[in-house]
Amino acid sequence: MRKIYPITLLFSCFTLFIACKSNEQGFTKKDVEKSQKLIGLEFEKPAIETMYGYLGRNKSGYDSLRAYSISNETFPAITFDPHPGGFQFPEKGKDPEFSIPSGIEVPEDFEEIAFYTIPQLASLIKNKKVTSAELTRLFIDRIKRFDGELESVITLTEDLAMFQANKADEEIAAGNYKGILHGIPYGVKDLMAVEGYPTTWGAEPYKSQMIDHTATVVNKLEEQGAVLIAKLVSGSLARGDVWFGGKTKNPWDVTQGASGSSAGSGSATSAGLVPFALGTETLGSITSPATRNGVTGLRPTYGRVSRYGVMSLSWSMDKIGPLARNAEDCEIVFQAIYGKDDKDPSTNEIPFNQFSNSPKELKVAYLKKDLDKDTTITGDNLRASLSVFKEMGVEPDSIELPEDFPYAAFDIILRSEAGAFFDELVRSGEVDLMVEQHGGSRANSLRQARFIPAVEYLQANRVRRELIEKLYELFKEYDVIIAPSYRSRQLLITNLTGHPVVSVPNGFDKKGRPTSFTLIGNLYDEGSILALAKAFQKATDFDEKHPPKFME
Repeated sequence: MRKIYPITLLFSCFTLFIACKSNEQGFTKKDVEKSQKLIGLEFEKPAIETMYGYLGRNKSGYDSLRAYSISNETFPAITFDPHPGGFQFPEKGKDPEFSIPSGIEVPEDFEEIAFYTIPQLASLIKNKKVTSAELTRLFIDRIKRFDGELESVITLTEDLAMFQANKADEEIAAGNYKGILHGIPYGVKDLMAVEGYPTTWGAEPYKSQMIDHTATVVNKLEEQGAVLIAKLVSGSLARGDVWFGGKTKNPWDVTQGASGSSAGSGSATSAGLVPFALGTETLGSITSPATRNGVTGLRPTYGRVSRYGVMSLSWSMDKIGPLARNAEDCEIVFQAIYGKDDKDPSTNEIPFNQFSNSPKELKVAYLKKDLDKDTTITGDNLRASLSVFKEMGVEPDSIELPEDFPYAAFDIILRSEAGAFFDELVRSGEVDLMVEQHGGSRANSLRQARFIPAVEYLQANRVRRELIEKLYELFKEYDVIIAPSYRSRQLLITNLTGHPVVSVPNGFDKKGRPTSFTLIGNLYDEGSILALAKAFQKATDFDEKHPPKFME
């Protein structure tokens, strides 16, 4: 049975809550009559008379819901199903294999290690040329030296990091090497709970929030021996690059924001303050900061990575993924964090199959119309990237995204679900404490969510189901779709349908700021897009470029 996402707290589709001392309902029939204009309906007075009592009972139900405390970790009773009709789940294939290179030496300038890849760092640690404690101290010192300008870190977890690093060194010295992430420092977007440290969600009302458990993804990385050194900036409640402490900067151009909302993860990774970081995406928050800051970002298939212990913006659209030096690093981190978690009902047991054949065997297409419309240097860089693929023996077909959908309506889904999660914030008035209060701010978005009718929310999800089916038919002949990262509906569409993408740096604009393209894969086929990204990065050196100011 196909499922359509629920609506626990989104029944307030009329402006019925004006105080009215003379009426025990709390609103008048005149209020009902006026409220119709917001939803594009016009009932006659007899109809309003008839439903007036019913609306009062509805309001009583709303009041009882608001008096009931709901845990942040509670998913709605019916979860989003991204699978089209007839979808065949992949069978288990090749287990991922990651090699640790030999011959990696400590550079004369120890600071250069800050831009090493995960396999390079693992080689130094495994072969005892560098300790995890030394590596961790390097990155902590870089945070202290550079982050005053970048504003990418909210909380430095220094005590925890040194404890974990020393523990890793003891384990490795005793012959208990856990694998390629053992002893490697990293950071997480501050939507992810870490017991004993604040989890601020980047927002003023939550800047002292302490959560009494740790996110599953953080626990998984700890089990692999990775070392958590920082909780990185999330734009306020997962929007943009502005948080309660300022604005996170792009290391390539510090006059520019780092983009959002995994702003800190993108900026800190780019500047060599962490080797990799975890971010979240609902509508571009991994791919956008990956592009802006010139790193590689993987947004996995919906439901691939547990969101337990992570702030919800949209239960049916949120995903967690890595931002890292290159596609191989993303693959390594993804392998460590994906999988079934009983605490997150959207997760499953579907295996991650690494694609290790020649990229020539992949069936590839590109979004020609979207590319043709882009006459900027970003479009020129993507056309040059297509030439690189052709030199590799990859000959993409041209396809187009479906245009016959009411795309403007889909924003209802994200905003309604965010309105439910942050219901208490709005009703308490603490939403007024958020730093940004302009028309496009998260605060304003949460307020207006109260006026989205539940019927329209469900209708948008019904159309979403049709979009899922249409995209399945379009994409099923291909393993990878090459797309512009921006100037295209692909970002909205693939976030709605749950498809995985990887953002790959491919050059610079006239001001020396990074550009990228996006590779889209089929559901649960992160292996193909990562393989093609790795092949492109082997043929080019854009992933080896770093912001000069932070290499000094």
